[in-house]
Amino acid sequence: MNQNKGEAFYNRSLERALQILDTFSAEKKALSLTQLSQNLNLPRATVLRLCSTLVKYRFLKQDPKLKQYSLDLRLFELGSIVFNSFSLRTIASHHLSQLQIRIGATIFLGIIDNDELLYIDKIDDPENPITFTSKIGTRRAPFWGMVGPAIMAYFPESEIERILQKFPLKPTAKKSFIKKEELLEYLRRIRKQGYAFDDERAMDGISGIAAPVYNLSGKVIGAVGVAFISSSVDSKAIKKLAQETIATAHNISRDMGYLEKNEQTT
Repeated sequence: MNQNKGEAFYNRSLERALQILDTFSAEKKALSLTQLSQNLNLPRATVLRLCSTLVKYRFLKQDPKLKQYSLDLRLFELGSIVFNSFSLRTIASHHLSQLQIRIGATIFLGIIDNDELLYIDKIDDPENPITFTSKIGTRRAPFWGMVGPAIMAYFPESEIERILQKFPLKPTAKKSFIKKEELLEYLRRIRKQGYAFDDERAMDGISGIAAPVYNLSGKVIGAVGVAFISSSVDSKAIKKLAQETIATAHNISRDMGYLEKNEQTT
C-alpha cells in the first residue's frame, strides 16, 4: 500500500474539530448543533461528540437555554500568547540591542509558555569567548536561571504550587534550590525588589539578572535577562547591571502600552 508520510499521520477527527472552530465568524458567533451539522455536512452524532470534547477543553461553550455553541476563552488565551510572543519580541528588539551595547553581556528575552520558560530572543556578547547554551526556542523549567523566576514571581501562589507539582525542584548547581520554601521566599524577594538575581543557582560559575515586562493590562508577560560569568563582576557592577536591566524592561513595557499608576494620573 502506497501512502505518503503526510497521509500516514493524517487525523480525520482532528480535522473535523478544527473545521467546527473555523465555522464560527463575526457573522456567525453562535451556532446550533443542527447548523454545525449542516454547514459541515456531518452527522449530528459526530458533531455532538466533537463539540462535547471542545467544550470540555474550553475551546467551545454552550448556552444552556438556547443550546447554541460559541467560541470560548481558551482560544483567546492561546491567541494572546501568540500575539504577546511575537509583538513582544518585535517591540523589544531595539531595546535589547541597546542594552547589549551598553553593558556588553549576553541578553535574553523569555516568556512562560505551557508552564515552561521559553527563550524568544537572545543577543550574544561578541567580546565573550564563552557562549551560553540556551538559544532562541530553548525550553527550560519555569524557575530556571534569572528569566523564569522574574516572570514566575508574579504568578498567584496557587499557580506556583501547581507548576511545582508539574516541575519538581531538581538541583543543577551547588546553590540550586531544593526546598519549595526557599524558592517561594526567593520569588517574594523578587516581587519586593523588582528584579531577579540568579547567584549561580542554575549553573555553577554563571549568574544573571532579569526584570519583568508588563503588557497594556499590567500583566507580566515576559522578562529581560542578562547573563554573565560570576567572577567577572563585583557588587558595584551587579548594581549597575540591575539598573540597566530594569530600565530596559521598563522601556519595553511602556512600548507595550503599560503605564505605571503614577504615570496614569499625570
